[in-house]
Amino acid sequence: MNNKLKVLISGTGFAGQGHAVAFRAAGAEVVGIVGRTPSVVSKVAKKMNIPYSGTDWQQALKDCQPDIVSIATPGGAHYEPIKQAIEFGCHVFSDKPLTDTGASSLELYKLSQNKKVKTAYASSFRYMPHIQHAKQLVANGAIGEPVEVECISHFNLERDIPFGWSHRKEDGGGRLNNNFTHMISIVTSVIGEKILSIIGEVRDDLGKAPIVEGVHNFKTRRDFIPKDLNDPSLIWGESNVEWSYTVLAQLESEFASKPVSVLFKHGGLNPKFQENHIVFYGTKGAIFIEGHYGMGPLYLYGESKTWEELPIPQDIADNQPKIAGDTERNWHYLVREFVKDINGEIVEHYQSFKEGSLYQQLVDLIRKNNNWTDVRHLQ
Repeated sequence: MNNKLKVLISGTGFAGQGHAVAFRAAGAEVVGIVGRTPSVVSKVAKKMNIPYSGTDWQQALKDCQPDIVSIATPGGAHYEPIKQAIEFGCHVFSDKPLTDTGASSLELYKLSQNKKVKTAYASSFRYMPHIQHAKQLVANGAIGEPVEVECISHFNLERDIPFGWSHRKEDGGGRLNNNFTHMISIVTSVIGEKILSIIGEVRDDLGKAPIVEGVHNFKTRRDFIPKDLNDPSLIWGESNVEWSYTVLAQLESEFASKPVSVLFKHGGLNPKFQENHIVFYGTKGAIFIEGHYGMGPLYLYGESKTWEELPIPQDIADNQPKIAGDTERNWHYLVREFVKDINGEIVEHYQSFKEGSLYQQLVDLIRKNNNWTDVRHLQ
């Protein structure tokens, strides 16, 4: 008898294919995949040896009878498929953002609770080895009481990447949805999950992007940048989302007597001069991690009053899926935990629609951009 959990995938691009590989590695059976374009979904299903493919999500739920659905489309296309899957009684694994608004995300979280299905929210860069090491160091008192966190990143993204979902608020685009969700997850994993207060400001540095046909995979969109951007026949789409943000937050921590201050500074289109980084400061030291998502190396400033590079502890290294690519490895990690939980095994806390809905509500608050105080009247 085949007792494998059955998984239905929504999305045929980089994420959809990555999710399928991760669920198979976790011992589940990928029984179907759904996409928008018949020729594309059929091609992907054949390439990945997935027995069922189609473009009708509700029909696929009926035909495949999945235990789990995996949502791997842009955030603006999440709400209806997730709602239908929950109503169908499926557990749901969703990439970020959960939806395009805080209200609809909260609705899905409450629905999942009412239907008693398990959910996983893939702001999964918290599973980077150096981030897990920082979590271990902070918990062991290596920097004393944490007092402040600094997250600085500049991506220098090409301004002429073809117009698509990442340029549109209603489609789940914007740097808050696609960068801040990872960053807040990273910081809360180390400091503590409870967010006390938040303030922020956003900016659209882009304005417009060329509309180009044929872009189906997020990872290869750069290949479609027009060679002649001055071509008068080019059609342009207008961006309506942020490409840069600055956010301040306060977090509660079991390791600190006072709220921990956090700075998130991200420029999607700006070049970096020095390495992107994450720093955890404490009363007795600090942890510096190179890379915008904590790629490493990690340095500890402690009693020696010098920065010392530390290797990844063996227990953390041994627990990492043996997968190339940070994004893919983090999917494998979370999928593994999710499948274990569904199968009744004891696992550590992983993020669910509780965090997904909270983060989306935070994104809505930050985007209001109403935190400024007019000081022109002051003398």
